Amino acid sequence: PGSGHAVPFRENREEKHIVYTLPPECYHNPDPRRHIRRFGNHSTDRKEAPMSDTFFATMWRMKYIERWALMRSSRSESLSEHSLDVAMLAHALCILGNERLGKSLNAERAALIALYHDTAEIITGDLPTPVKHGSPEMKAAYAETEKQALSRLLQKLPADLRPVYSRILDPDPAQEDPYLLRLVKAADKLSALIKCIEEETSGNREFHTAMCTTQRAVDQLSAQLPEVAIFVREFLPHYGSTLDELLM
Repeated sequence: PGSGHAVPFRENREEKHIVYTLPPECYHNPDPRRHIRRFGNHSTDRKEAPMSDTFFATMWRMKYIERWALMRSSRSESLSEHSLDVAMLAHALCILGNERLGKSLNAERAALIALYHDTAEIITGDLPTPVKHGSPEMKAAYAETEKQALSRLLQKLPADLRPVYSRILDPDPAQEDPYLLRLVKAADKLSALIKCIEEETSGNREFHTAMCTTQRAVDQLSAQLPEVAIFVREFLPHYGSTLDELLM
Protein backbone atom coordinates (compact mmCIF):
# COMPACT_ATOMS: atom_id res chain seq x y z
CA PRO A 1 0.00 0.00 0.00
CA GLY A 2 1.21 3.51 -0.83
CA SER A 3 3.91 2.17 -3.17
CA GLY A 4 2.25 3.36 -6.35
CA HIS A 5 2.09 -0.19 -7.71
CA ALA A 6 -0.98 -2.41 -7.84
CA VAL A 7 -0.71 -5.08 -5.16
CA PRO A 8 -1.86 -8.56 -6.23
CA PHE A 9 -4.49 -9.93 -3.90
CA ARG A 10 -7.05 -12.67 -3.54
CA GLU A 11 -10.33 -12.35 -1.77
CA ASN A 12 -11.18 -14.80 0.99
CA ARG A 13 -14.96 -14.80 0.78
CA GLU A 14 -15.44 -17.15 3.72
CA GLU A 15 -13.46 -15.02 6.18
CA LYS A 16 -14.65 -11.77 4.57
CA HIS A 17 -11.25 -10.12 4.29
CA ILE A 18 -8.65 -9.39 1.66
CA VAL A 19 -5.36 -11.29 1.70
CA TYR A 20 -2.47 -9.48 0.03
CA THR A 21 0.15 -11.66 -1.59
CA LEU A 22 3.51 -10.99 -3.19
CA PRO A 23 4.21 -12.08 -6.78
CA PRO A 24 5.38 -15.72 -6.83
CA GLU A 25 8.92 -14.81 -7.91
CA CYS A 26 9.48 -13.00 -4.59
CA TYR A 27 9.23 -16.24 -2.68
CA HIS A 28 12.16 -17.69 -4.61
CA ASN A 29 14.29 -14.56 -4.38
CA PRO A 30 16.47 -14.30 -1.26
CA ASP A 31 17.04 -10.57 -1.84
CA PRO A 32 13.75 -8.64 -2.16
CA ARG A 33 15.64 -5.57 -3.35
CA ARG A 34 16.41 -7.38 -6.59
CA HIS A 35 12.69 -7.78 -7.23
CA ILE A 36 11.98 -4.13 -6.41
CA ARG A 37 14.65 -2.89 -8.77
CA ARG A 38 13.07 -4.75 -11.69
CA PHE A 39 10.47 -2.00 -11.77
CA GLY A 40 13.30 0.25 -12.96
CA ASN A 41 13.80 -1.94 -16.03
CA HIS A 42 17.39 -2.76 -15.28
CA SER A 43 18.89 -5.99 -14.07
CA THR A 44 20.95 -6.37 -10.93
CA ASP A 45 22.47 -9.60 -12.18
CA ARG A 46 25.05 -7.87 -14.36
CA LYS A 47 28.00 -5.83 -13.16
CA GLU A 48 27.05 -2.18 -13.27
CA ALA A 49 28.94 1.10 -13.42
CA PRO A 50 28.66 3.33 -10.33
CA MET A 51 25.01 4.29 -10.04
CA SER A 52 23.84 7.80 -10.86
CA ASP A 53 20.35 7.39 -9.46
CA THR A 54 21.03 6.94 -5.74
CA PHE A 55 21.13 10.64 -4.74
CA PHE A 56 17.73 10.81 -3.07
CA ALA A 57 18.17 7.49 -1.30
CA THR A 58 21.46 8.88 0.02
CA MET A 59 19.75 12.07 1.20
CA TRP A 60 17.34 9.84 3.11
CA ARG A 61 20.26 8.83 5.33
CA MET A 62 20.48 12.26 6.94
CA LYS A 63 18.35 10.87 9.76
CA TYR A 64 21.19 8.52 10.73
CA ILE A 65 23.79 11.26 11.24
CA GLU A 66 23.86 12.50 14.83
CA ARG A 67 25.05 15.98 15.73
CA TRP A 68 26.95 17.20 18.81
CA ALA A 69 29.17 14.12 18.89
CA LEU A 70 31.36 15.39 21.73
CA MET A 71 28.44 16.37 23.96
CA ARG A 72 26.22 14.36 26.27
CA SER A 73 22.73 15.20 25.03
CA SER A 74 19.48 14.62 26.86
CA ARG A 75 17.97 13.96 23.42
CA SER A 76 19.97 13.24 20.30
CA GLU A 77 19.54 15.48 17.27
CA SER A 78 19.84 14.09 13.76
CA LEU A 79 21.12 15.93 10.72
CA SER A 80 17.65 15.55 9.21
CA GLU A 81 16.04 17.37 12.16
CA HIS A 82 18.65 20.10 12.10
CA SER A 83 18.26 20.66 8.37
CA LEU A 84 14.49 21.09 8.69
CA ASP A 85 14.95 23.50 11.61
CA VAL A 86 17.44 25.62 9.68
CA ALA A 87 15.15 25.66 6.63
CA MET A 88 12.22 26.94 8.69
CA LEU A 89 14.38 29.54 10.42
CA ALA A 90 15.95 30.78 7.18
CA HIS A 91 12.50 31.07 5.63
CA ALA A 92 11.24 32.98 8.68
CA LEU A 93 14.16 35.41 8.61
CA CYS A 94 13.48 36.21 4.96
CA ILE A 95 9.76 36.69 5.62
CA LEU A 96 10.61 39.08 8.45
CA GLY A 97 12.88 40.99 6.10
CA ASN A 98 10.15 41.22 3.48
CA GLU A 99 7.16 42.02 5.69
CA ARG A 100 8.79 44.13 8.38
CA LEU A 101 11.70 45.73 6.55
CA GLY A 102 10.40 46.09 3.00
CA LYS A 103 12.94 43.80 1.39
CA SER A 104 12.47 41.38 -1.52
CA LEU A 105 14.22 38.26 -0.29
CA ASN A 106 13.52 34.89 -1.87
CA ALA A 107 12.33 33.01 1.21
CA GLU A 108 11.69 29.77 -0.69
CA ARG A 109 15.21 29.80 -2.11
CA ALA A 110 16.65 30.37 1.36
CA ALA A 111 14.65 27.46 2.77
CA LEU A 112 15.79 25.16 -0.04
CA ILE A 113 19.48 26.01 0.37
CA ALA A 114 19.15 25.59 4.12
CA LEU A 115 17.48 22.20 3.73
CA TYR A 116 20.56 20.88 1.92
CA HIS A 117 23.22 22.99 3.64
CA ASP A 118 24.89 20.14 5.56
CA THR A 119 24.44 17.26 3.11
CA ALA A 120 28.21 16.67 2.93
CA GLU A 121 27.94 15.36 6.49
CA ILE A 122 26.15 12.27 5.16
CA ILE A 123 29.66 11.24 4.09
CA THR A 124 31.92 13.13 6.50
CA GLY A 125 29.76 12.93 9.61
CA ASP A 126 29.24 15.94 11.87
CA LEU A 127 32.76 17.03 12.69
CA PRO A 128 32.66 19.00 15.97
CA THR A 129 33.31 22.73 15.58
CA PRO A 130 36.33 22.78 17.96
CA VAL A 131 37.96 20.18 15.75
CA LYS A 132 36.82 21.67 12.44
CA HIS A 133 38.15 25.12 13.34
CA GLY A 134 41.02 23.95 15.54
CA SER A 135 43.63 25.45 13.24
CA PRO A 136 43.84 27.11 9.83
CA GLU A 137 45.24 23.87 8.42
CA MET A 138 42.39 21.81 9.85
CA LYS A 139 39.80 24.29 8.60
CA ALA A 140 41.28 24.20 5.09
CA ALA A 141 41.51 20.42 5.13
CA TYR A 142 37.88 20.08 6.17
CA ALA A 143 36.77 22.56 3.48
CA GLU A 144 38.49 20.39 0.87
CA THR A 145 36.97 17.22 2.34
CA GLU A 146 33.53 18.81 2.26
CA LYS A 147 34.04 19.88 -1.35
CA GLN A 148 34.96 16.33 -2.35
CA ALA A 149 31.96 14.93 -0.46
CA LEU A 150 29.58 17.28 -2.28
CA SER A 151 31.10 16.33 -5.62
CA ARG A 152 30.64 12.68 -4.80
CA LEU A 153 27.00 13.22 -3.86
CA LEU A 154 26.29 15.13 -7.07
CA GLN A 155 27.71 12.23 -9.08
CA LYS A 156 24.82 10.15 -7.72
CA LEU A 157 22.43 12.21 -9.85
CA PRO A 158 21.71 11.80 -13.55
CA ALA A 159 23.82 14.25 -15.56
CA ASP A 160 20.87 16.45 -16.52
CA LEU A 161 19.97 17.09 -12.86
CA ARG A 162 23.46 17.80 -11.54
CA PRO A 163 23.63 21.51 -12.48
CA VAL A 164 20.33 22.19 -10.69
CA TYR A 165 21.33 20.46 -7.47
CA SER A 166 24.88 21.80 -7.60
CA ARG A 167 23.43 25.30 -7.24
CA ILE A 168 21.49 24.10 -4.17
CA LEU A 169 24.13 22.02 -2.39
CA ASP A 170 27.01 24.37 -3.17
CA PRO A 171 25.55 27.79 -4.04
CA ASP A 172 27.93 30.19 -5.75
CA PRO A 173 28.10 33.50 -3.83
CA ALA A 174 28.64 35.26 -7.16
CA GLN A 175 25.28 33.98 -8.46
CA GLU A 176 23.22 34.12 -5.27
CA ASP A 177 21.98 37.00 -3.15
CA PRO A 178 24.85 37.35 -0.66
CA TYR A 179 22.52 38.75 2.00
CA LEU A 180 20.25 35.72 1.66
CA LEU A 181 23.23 33.40 2.17
CA ARG A 182 24.13 35.34 5.32
CA LEU A 183 20.62 34.77 6.63
CA VAL A 184 20.95 31.03 5.96
CA LYS A 185 24.16 30.96 7.99
CA ALA A 186 22.45 32.97 10.72
CA ALA A 187 19.61 30.43 10.76
CA ASP A 188 22.19 27.68 11.23
CA LYS A 189 23.59 29.50 14.26
CA LEU A 190 20.10 30.13 15.65
CA SER A 191 19.35 26.42 15.36
CA ALA A 192 22.46 25.63 17.42
CA LEU A 193 21.42 28.14 20.07
CA ILE A 194 17.92 26.65 20.25
CA LYS A 195 19.42 23.19 20.75
CA CYS A 196 21.50 24.56 23.64
CA ILE A 197 18.41 26.18 25.16
CA GLU A 198 16.54 22.88 24.87
CA GLU A 199 19.34 21.03 26.66
CA GLU A 200 19.71 23.66 29.40
CA THR A 201 15.95 23.68 29.97
CA SER A 202 16.02 19.91 30.46
CA GLY A 203 18.63 20.36 33.19
CA ASN A 204 21.64 19.30 31.13
CA ARG A 205 24.58 21.54 32.07
CA GLU A 206 26.74 19.88 29.44
CA PHE A 207 25.67 22.54 26.94
CA HIS A 208 26.22 25.59 29.17
CA THR A 209 29.53 26.66 27.66
CA ALA A 210 28.31 25.99 24.14
CA MET A 211 25.21 28.08 24.84
CA CYS A 212 27.26 31.03 26.06
CA THR A 213 29.53 30.87 23.02
CA THR A 214 26.64 30.51 20.60
CA GLN A 215 24.68 33.28 22.31
CA ARG A 216 27.57 35.69 21.77
CA ALA A 217 27.69 34.72 18.10
CA VAL A 218 23.93 35.28 17.72
CA ASP A 219 24.26 38.66 19.49
CA GLN A 220 26.83 39.69 16.91
CA LEU A 221 24.55 38.56 14.11
CA SER A 222 21.66 40.51 15.63
CA ALA A 223 23.75 43.66 15.47
CA GLN A 224 24.45 43.05 11.76
CA LEU A 225 21.19 41.52 10.54
CA PRO A 226 17.95 43.18 11.67
CA GLU A 227 15.95 40.07 10.77
CA VAL A 228 17.91 38.11 13.36
CA ALA A 229 17.38 40.86 15.94
CA ILE A 230 13.62 40.74 15.40
CA PHE A 231 13.53 36.95 15.69
CA VAL A 232 15.63 36.95 18.85
CA ARG A 233 13.49 39.64 20.45
CA GLU A 234 10.06 38.29 19.54
CA PHE A 235 10.32 34.54 19.02
CA LEU A 236 13.42 33.12 20.67
CA PRO A 237 12.23 33.60 24.30
CA HIS A 238 9.48 31.01 23.81
CA TYR A 239 11.84 28.16 22.96
CA GLY A 240 12.13 25.72 25.84
CA SER A 241 8.54 26.32 26.95
CA THR A 242 6.17 23.41 27.51
CA LEU A 243 3.37 22.66 25.05
CA ASP A 244 0.80 23.88 27.59
CA GLU A 245 2.67 27.17 27.93
CA LEU A 246 2.98 27.60 24.17
CA LEU A 247 -0.75 27.00 23.59
CA MET A 248 -2.05 29.24 26.39
